[in-house]
Amino acid sequence: MASGTLPPYADFARSLYNTGILDDAWCDGQPRFRLQGLILSQAQARALRRAAERIGAVYQEFMSVVWNYPNWLDKYFGLTPYQKLMWFAAQGRWHGIARADLFVCRDGRVRCCEVNSDTPSGEAEAFILNQLLFPYHTAVHDPNRRFPQAFWRMLVASHGGEAPRTVGMVYPTELTDDLSMVALYRMWLEARGCRVILGSPYNLHACDGGVGMFGVPVELIIRHYKTDWWGERQVVWSDAAPYPDAEPLAPQLQRLLEAEYAGRVTVVNPFGTVLSQNKLSLAFMWEEQQRFSPLAQRWIRRYIPETYRMTQVPRATLLEQQQMWVLKSVYGCEGAETICGPFVSAALWDETVTKALPALWVCQRFFDVLPDPQGALCNYGVYLVGGKSAGFFARLAPAATDATAMTAPTFITL
Repeated sequence: MASGTLPPYADFARSLYNTGILDDAWCDGQPRFRLQGLILSQAQARALRRAAERIGAVYQEFMSVVWNYPNWLDKYFGLTPYQKLMWFAAQGRWHGIARADLFVCRDGRVRCCEVNSDTPSGEAEAFILNQLLFPYHTAVHDPNRRFPQAFWRMLVASHGGEAPRTVGMVYPTELTDDLSMVALYRMWLEARGCRVILGSPYNLHACDGGVGMFGVPVELIIRHYKTDWWGERQVVWSDAAPYPDAEPLAPQLQRLLEAEYAGRVTVVNPFGTVLSQNKLSLAFMWEEQQRFSPLAQRWIRRYIPETYRMTQVPRATLLEQQQMWVLKSVYGCEGAETICGPFVSAALWDETVTKALPALWVCQRFFDVLPDPQGALCNYGVYLVGGKSAGFFARLAPAATDATAMTAPTFITL
């Protein structure tokens, strides 16, 4: 519960700007953040954390299944040559940090719509917002306070148990969306004594037998550049023009993979996320459920909505059952290329079903989320770091979670 009066939003925005990490308190003239905390009971937090960790374990089992039967890469997932290169180079490794997006349904059960295991974002909002607004709440604790320590332990473990001294952060420098996350990671790493070099894949080069950025050899790369951008880029609509830059980043990828193979650099997240991020993984969990352990099968049915390849669901069925389905492109993330049947017009649904290239889409059963007293639907993003829950990133939206969703601080009762 809140202790005293929450600050005026303008004062909060000034405090946010002064962090030097976040400075975008508004989105299209509307507040991006809710100052009143989302308060979870210990039982609620435990259920969400448990669900996220179990789903992470299911993904680990999924990766092992595909690693042992590589014919699935062509037969089921249709990976491109460079996507397969990333997969084999990573040798099944995929995890460092991920975010499971969870919802509490009207029946009280927790559902996971997807796991962002490739380049998960929102860390700055989750950490900074909780820090700034914790003093205005009482009888709660901040579940995100230990996020920096968990992140650092994961990096050290990924690097063979040794603390990296020089870290490169590779991200799409032409985009501003995740600059706050980059700034936050840099602050955390410099506090540990690391030298941090920022740049894009085009700034990677051979250096001292390994890989460097701007003439500086780096020991560890934090990769915040999506795997589907490193490889061949594929359009997902039948009427879309090809990407002007559809070719893979072959020289940069080869340079990085060779340095990693030689043990000269560590990449986090590993390139194996080219498969775990692909939403066909969710369809595989349902369509090939018998390939999983009995425990994993139980968790799949409990937490993951029925998901199928779009190629397996007749077009007529999708058109007739609009209220029952959500369509998602295999590499869309953060709400992009997610069409939720109950939330869109019949015309948009028909256009999506007609123009989507079925091999690059999945169909997921719609689930009925329990709204809060104001009618908002809450997406409980639970961060997994090294397989363990490490923090919450809660977003509220009237319908599907997208860029306009409002972020709220998340606290747990004492």
